[in-house]
Amino acid sequence: QVQLVESGGGLVQAGGSLRLSCAASGRTFSVYAMGWFRKAPGKEREFVAAISWSSGKTSYADSMKGRFTISRDNAKNTVYLQMNSLKPEDTAVYYCAAVKDYSATVYASWQYNYWGQGTQVTVSS
Repeated sequence: QVQLVESGGGLVQAGGSLRLSCAASGRTFSVYAMGWFRKAPGKEREFVAAISWSSGKTSYADSMKGRFTISRDNAKNTVYLQMNSLKPEDTAVYYCAAVKDYSATVYASWQYNYWGQGTQVTVSS
C-alpha cells in the first residue's frame, strides 16, 4: 500500500503562485510515476502533470505547461507542484496520485492505484 498526504492548498490572488506538496509513504518502491489531477465543481477530473519516480521525466497538460512545474525529492518521498500565474479557472481540488504500472499512460486517471485526500486551491479574481 502507498499513502499520499497532500498539503499547500489555499487562497491566492490571480497571478499569484502556490506550491503543493505530496508526501508518499508505504511501499513507494512499487510506484512508477506520480501525478497531479484536479477536480473543479461541475467538471470532470483533469490531468495536470506527472513525473516518473525514478527518471524524473515529466508530462504536462497543454493548458498547464509553462505555468506549472512538477518535481520530486526522492530522499523525502515527496512530489511538488509549483503553480505560477494562477488563474481563477485553476480553482479546484488538487489530488496527488501514484501509479504502479510501468506501461501506464500517466494522463489517464483510471490507471492510478493510490490517491491523496485532495487539497483545495482557490484563485480569486
